Amino acid sequence: MNKSLVFAFCLLFLGSQAALAQLFETRAKQAFLIDADTGTVLFSKNPDEKIPPASLAKLMTMEVVFNAIKSGRLSMSDAFYVSEHAWRTGGAVSGTSTMFAEIKSSVPLEALIQGVIVQSANDGCIIIAEGMAGSEENFARLMTERAHKIGLTDSVFVNSSGLPAEGQHVTMRDLVTLATHLWREYPEFYKYYAQESFTWNKILQRNRNPLLRMDIGADGLKTGFTEASGYAIVGSVNRNGRRLFMAMSGLETESERAEEARKMLDWGVRAFERMDIFDEGETIGNVSVFGGAKGELAVRAKGPVAIFRPITNADSLRARIVYQGPIPAPVEEGQRIGTLKVWIGDTLSQETPLYAAESIAVGGLPDRALDAVGELLTGWMRRYRS
Repeated sequence: MNKSLVFAFCLLFLGSQAALAQLFETRAKQAFLIDADTGTVLFSKNPDEKIPPASLAKLMTMEVVFNAIKSGRLSMSDAFYVSEHAWRTGGAVSGTSTMFAEIKSSVPLEALIQGVIVQSANDGCIIIAEGMAGSEENFARLMTERAHKIGLTDSVFVNSSGLPAEGQHVTMRDLVTLATHLWREYPEFYKYYAQESFTWNKILQRNRNPLLRMDIGADGLKTGFTEASGYAIVGSVNRNGRRLFMAMSGLETESERAEEARKMLDWGVRAFERMDIFDEGETIGNVSVFGGAKGELAVRAKGPVAIFRPITNADSLRARIVYQGPIPAPVEEGQRIGTLKVWIGDTLSQETPLYAAESIAVGGLPDRALDAVGELLTGWMRRYRS
């Protein structure tokens, strides 16, 4: 890392303590935008507010399917039976999004995947759920279990399609986590989210994602709508060597959803520049040690650290090493110590785990006695201030 970057990063720790406003405005009630490579959170607005998922639940349905294929439990050529329940609830007679699968027919899994992703087919979701788990209820439990396993902390699923159901909810943060996971873990299937159209039962339907027709580098993922939470979308773009994922909800119309999503993704690509902060193995800072042969411990990340900072508001960047300290000796090299937290404006933009760069043994009796006196004084001050 060059000296100018060292100096620039040092300034981050001296950033203003005043609250900083968002750098972007949107009419969406909830929104979340990240850079996929660095994990930088570029925008955040009520990202943990729970909303009904609508058709965005189908992203989780596909994760369960993709995982089963990857593990060998399913193959793309497997055929699934179309029950009367699937046909009535999500098929041609339902008046909802459908791929028009014929009752009591069998449909190959590859066609069902395209029907669900491209046509947002409710019948396709139910057919898959019944074929894999015997019922939608059983499949929804699989969805929730998988969601929690891959890091979706605030999402619960009650059915496979996202049709209105009590107790079913997601968050924008969880949806972006899910979209990023689908892209990283299943590249061979992720391509379907960019598919423009799909024909089944001699009926051609276009992909419902408006971003795919905007020439902005979009290649996914899903739209949704409920009366309760309005119009929503999970989108991704791959442009100028960068990949962004976003989710937003609470829009009033389809056109507003399309325009707000386009504006946010365009802004995310154009308004930030990459900043390489630390090389792999480079010391990030020092933390206090209690009762050790040394009073300070160098910490570092497991790999290089980079972020995307605003081009026109670079001074809105702040950073801090956060840890529970002082760290008691002995300390082993590689031990998890704390976290480097970086804010863009008032948004916590990046969190990088920090580890001990060296081992520190327990100090001698004089060292421990001196540390004990120091901790007695500073500890009392911390309690007094609280």
